[in-house]
Amino acid sequence: MEQQPNAPSPAFTAASWAALFIGMLAYLIGLSNAAMQLNEKGYYFTILLFGLFASVSVQKAVRDRLEGIPVTNIYYGLAWFSTLSALVLLTIGLWNADLEKSEKGFYAMSFILSLFAAVAVQKNIRDGKAS
Repeated sequence: MEQQPNAPSPAFTAASWAALFIGMLAYLIGLSNAAMQLNEKGYYFTILLFGLFASVSVQKAVRDRLEGIPVTNIYYGLAWFSTLSALVLLTIGLWNADLEKSEKGFYAMSFILSLFAAVAVQKNIRDGKAS
């Protein structure tokens, strides 16, 4: 199998997908086992979905600009604002949650892993299409 110069390696692609699924699955399993009300679980679930979408939007907007594809300033700004908002909302929620510090750290780390992996997966998909 001949590798294109900009194409991601199969190992990096597999690692990115694995990190995404592990991060999301860990977060969701922790959420399903948490002793909190359903509305709190809904809040944390929504933050995960919002964060994943926002981080992919940032990756796309940044990459488009680097490749000379027009991106409006409003979309670029909203993508960054949304990503930062997801991080701030998770931080505020965990700060005020009645959880052990280890649980809070678990949610924070699985959330960050998921966001990073979503960006890597989006990059791999885009690089794979370009090659």
